[in-house]
Amino acid sequence: MYSVNKAGAWIGLLLVAMLAGCSINVIRPKQTFTATVPAAPDYSRPESWAALPTTRDSADAHPDHTAFRDQQATAPADVFFLHLTTLIRPKAWNGDLADTELNRFTDRFSIRKQGSVFNAAGRIYAPRYRQAALFSFFDSSANARNAQELAYQDVKKAFQYYLANYNQGRPIILAGHSQGSFHARRLLKEFFDNDPKLRRQLVVAYLVGFSVNPKEYQTLQPCPDSLATGCYVSWNAASWGKEYPPYVGSAVVNPLTWTTDTAAAPASLNRGSVPYGFDRLDTAAVDAKIHNGILWVHPPKPGGYVRFLLPGHAELRHSFHIVDYGMFYQSVRRNAVARVQAWERRQK
Repeated sequence: MYSVNKAGAWIGLLLVAMLAGCSINVIRPKQTFTATVPAAPDYSRPESWAALPTTRDSADAHPDHTAFRDQQATAPADVFFLHLTTLIRPKAWNGDLADTELNRFTDRFSIRKQGSVFNAAGRIYAPRYRQAALFSFFDSSANARNAQELAYQDVKKAFQYYLANYNQGRPIILAGHSQGSFHARRLLKEFFDNDPKLRRQLVVAYLVGFSVNPKEYQTLQPCPDSLATGCYVSWNAASWGKEYPPYVGSAVVNPLTWTTDTAAAPASLNRGSVPYGFDRLDTAAVDAKIHNGILWVHPPKPGGYVRFLLPGHAELRHSFHIVDYGMFYQSVRRNAVARVQAWERRQK
């Protein structure tokens, strides 16, 4: 059983404080992209994966003081999960898989608190990849583009290895957060959108914490309801009443109703939120409403739900990016199971 890791919590809070109060240049890599490119991962080696269903890892976790349990051993589907950015103040533009502290941060911060939401629905495969530094998403230079492309090529290689060696025709949930969703939306396009055979294996894609342009897909659409399969969902949570023009036009599915309409979903529909401490389940903690490409929420009534000011984006005063999954933890957990069951019924 996993307990709250205080060191990991403090690292996350330090990240939030740093983003809230410092210039964006604080997180600029100190070298050019070509100066230091870490060694490529070998996905035939277990250490190149943050989570595998055959290993004891952070994806097996569940929030403390809850009835949730890891059910990967009997789960009927697979989950290919891509973690968020944990490379915050680097020397290089891409993360090094040999960096044990970075791996530990990733496991505590993303695999444990986000990837674990899927361990009732599927066997979780979460590759380590040479993630692009956080600064690359606030920069338009060749350094940034090259860093993101290198990261994606690792993700693509991992997914190809997964398909060839692990999947064996099982249904697939594709999921990620932030940079993970940035790469997952491209995987969705390149592997599923124009491949009818693989698309039939797609249960759903959870593209959370990054904008998704629905026009980039020829076939795939946002999920219209809670049991639709072969579709995707996405949301970015921010304080109610704020506007964020860069996200206008982004696909949004409300994780309390699993629809795309703009009706406000009251907090009473939220059966379980998990705060940043990963130490309890709060009911009726937060509501949700789709507005112009953003998911509006009122600040959760209980404490422990982290928000921060995005550097250079004053129009989004408060983002709940860190807890995009946590605020809707039980809703996502139940939905993933329900969609897998719906997928199985449609195969009969």
